Amino acid sequence: MGNVKIRYYVTRKCGRGYWVPTPSMKRTGFSLVCCGRDGPEAWAIAEAWNEKWDRVRRGEAVQDIRIYPVGSLGEAYDRYRRTKTWGEKKPRTREDWERGWKNIEPVFGDVAPTTVTLELVDSWYAYLLDKVGVREAHRSMKIWRALWRVAGALGYCDRDKDPSLGIRRKTPRARAAVWLEGEAVRLVKRAWRMGYRGLAAVCAVAWDTSLSPVDVRGLTSAQRAKDGRGPLFFVDRAKTGKAAIGTVSKRTERVLNAYIQSLGVELHDDAPIFRNRSGAPYSKDTLGDDFRAVRAIEFPGDSRKLMDFRRSGAVEAAAGEVNPAALAGKMANTIDQNKELQGTYLPHNTTLVRLADDARAIGRRRLRGTDQGQKLKLGRPKS
Repeated sequence: MGNVKIRYYVTRKCGRGYWVPTPSMKRTGFSLVCCGRDGPEAWAIAEAWNEKWDRVRRGEAVQDIRIYPVGSLGEAYDRYRRTKTWGEKKPRTREDWERGWKNIEPVFGDVAPTTVTLELVDSWYAYLLDKVGVREAHRSMKIWRALWRVAGALGYCDRDKDPSLGIRRKTPRARAAVWLEGEAVRLVKRAWRMGYRGLAAVCAVAWDTSLSPVDVRGLTSAQRAKDGRGPLFFVDRAKTGKAAIGTVSKRTERVLNAYIQSLGVELHDDAPIFRNRSGAPYSKDTLGDDFRAVRAIEFPGDSRKLMDFRRSGAVEAAAGEVNPAALAGKMANTIDQNKELQGTYLPHNTTLVRLADDARAIGRRRLRGTDQGQKLKLGRPKS
């Protein structure tokens, strides 16, 4: 790399660049920043930190960064978020951390971890239980404990002396809501008739594949394929990164093809398939909003969610006496309670996933008490 002159930026023998604040800068809360391998990207990071320092020096408010005191939990968290380990976390995992940090930061962000006592953590946790509920309090405590271990690894505290270990977390009640196949069909039909064609296709695909909403939202044309029994999607799950195979029925394939035809444009192989009525790819918020709008019409007063499709598929398969290994393959998780052995002796493939599909069909008939399937009929898409 050519020589560049950037304030407080230095390179080490390892070929990486660092933004190195002076002692006076450190007293205001700044700390060493690893900018990555020396090059334009590292230089840009260093310049960004120079801009932040200049704004602080001029007395301006820095809205996109919080300057935490040296030795504080907030400083430890900032350092962790600049590591390669953090950058390699799945987006959903980072989102979980940030969500927990929002409840941790107002109380503990400015303090040194070694000053935190069991009484303080107990009071904070009791407050969260009262204000945000068991589920969010449980999440925040989980992130607190993970962050404490990180802070310990960074030298801010003893990782084995987490005061929160004296508190027994309340476990949130697991969701148990399920949909029946006929109800899913009704949602698809209603969404289509209301003009939410992208949502109709999402619902149809989510029902067949048992993928989570976030995994379905990210599906692209390049991930579509076929085997001897029909169409499918190859997926890396957003939450775990584990490979998954999402199989779809002929009926859902018709819905999907009709929806894509209704777009009137040719989708790029790597472009998200499912879009809202504005033509933009579905986001977490827009998908949730559209689903609630359709659910309110078809099932007034119902509170079940799109994410419950995934559980519903597992219930169907269990009713059909599915082989645990097949269900683990279908769900792409550890539902069979033996992830390591299944990963070693039962490779993930379409044959296993199809076994789970067969069991779902059997279970579906048992759940509704009839062998007569419900047909999905769509009108010709408007050009």
